[in-house]
Amino acid sequence: MLKENKMGVMSIKKLVITMSLPMMVSMLVQALYNVVDSIFVSQVCEDALTAVSLAFPAQNLMIGVATGTGVGINALLSRSLGAKSFEKANSVAKNGIFLCCFSGLIFLLFGLFGTEAFFASQVDTESLIYTYGVDYLRVVCMLSLGLFGQVTMERLMQATGKTTLSMVTQLAGAITNIILDPVFIFGKGTVLFGSFVMPFGFGMQAKGAAVATVIGQFVAFAMGCILQVKYNKEIKLSFKKFKPDLRLILEIYKIGVPSILMVGIGSFMTFCLNKILLAFTSTAAAVFGVYFKLQSFVFMPVFGLNNGVIPIIAYNYGARNKARIIKTVRFSCVIAVSVMAAGTLLMWTVPETMLRLFDASEDMMGIGVPALKIISTSFILAGVSINLGSVFMALGKSYFSTIVSFARQIVVLLPAAYFLSKTGDVTNVWFAFPIAEFMSLIVTLVSFIFVYKTIIAKLSKVKTA
Repeated sequence: MLKENKMGVMSIKKLVITMSLPMMVSMLVQALYNVVDSIFVSQVCEDALTAVSLAFPAQNLMIGVATGTGVGINALLSRSLGAKSFEKANSVAKNGIFLCCFSGLIFLLFGLFGTEAFFASQVDTESLIYTYGVDYLRVVCMLSLGLFGQVTMERLMQATGKTTLSMVTQLAGAITNIILDPVFIFGKGTVLFGSFVMPFGFGMQAKGAAVATVIGQFVAFAMGCILQVKYNKEIKLSFKKFKPDLRLILEIYKIGVPSILMVGIGSFMTFCLNKILLAFTSTAAAVFGVYFKLQSFVFMPVFGLNNGVIPIIAYNYGARNKARIIKTVRFSCVIAVSVMAAGTLLMWTVPETMLRLFDASEDMMGIGVPALKIISTSFILAGVSINLGSVFMALGKSYFSTIVSFARQIVVLLPAAYFLSKTGDVTNVWFAFPIAEFMSLIVTLVSFIFVYKTIIAKLSKVKTA
């Protein structure tokens, strides 16, 4: 007989920290290697940095499909375990792995046939930005199975509370990427950061950053498979006579599709905002890309917190334990706001130092410093919205998160950015972010109150530690 899962009995503060801290650390490492990618690419030239920035919407959509599907797997698996439905939990895991392979195939096709059209819609096909961008995006899409496999294995371990194992897989992938970046990007004898001379290298430039990334993802995938089989005993994986279960797949996507749509909306917003910024200068688009890399140091730990909190809420929803859900939401919100406040302080105190990491030109510095300061004023508001969004996902009401995301990015942010761009000053465009985040928080709070009254408040009252 299996012992009681810690998500139903451990004290909430200790549980949230135990579940989330490894994920926050691993997400910080993920953010680090994303930033390192861009730092090394910026040493090639600003056009290469701009190309990687313009590739972000498509690459982010791919990541969104992986993480959104993972959210569905995570929440449904945790809920099944909380309800002691172990056979269903095993089936959810197997169907999740099937979806991982199917998604990798879809993006393989996009890598083969869609990357040129994607960049042709943004820049001149004769430009270096186009060449660098197609080279980079084609590799990360065609070999995306590593990403989908990595995320799926992580979610299987997170759903059973084994977040430390999940962190190990992410660290393995991140460290591999960081080590291989300069090896694949630069050639032998290249001088980096003014003094260091590369003793060897393949000289693949932007494409080299993509190669290092996918190798890191496959390393994490392989590590995840090993740890899953060896240590995650709550899930039994046997694919003998396996057939995809359409009913479970629909359940996974019922939870996960809103998360995918949220990222898709974000990718569309980024694509359109890049078009607005390119009307000023390609440097403005490069700054926007750099901002996304830097803000990941702030947002990724909060997303890591969410990854740890979602299975806790889902498990206790399955167990009908209202008190533990409420305590989890309150405590995790305090952590999220604290992280965001620290991020805001960082953006205001050392923006020049952060931009210099990307070999920023004088023009980039002039556009980038006010951009970081203005956008970061919205971080605390975003922290609350992101934290409450974890409740929607865990309870199978992810469409509220989709509504919030759509309202923030499409209804408010893009129109605001467009009209502010008509002032002729690119600095004004950045004010669209705090405007949109304020409206997002209002919609999130209204949605949370509705979910609390209709679902959480009606759960059985159970004493908690």
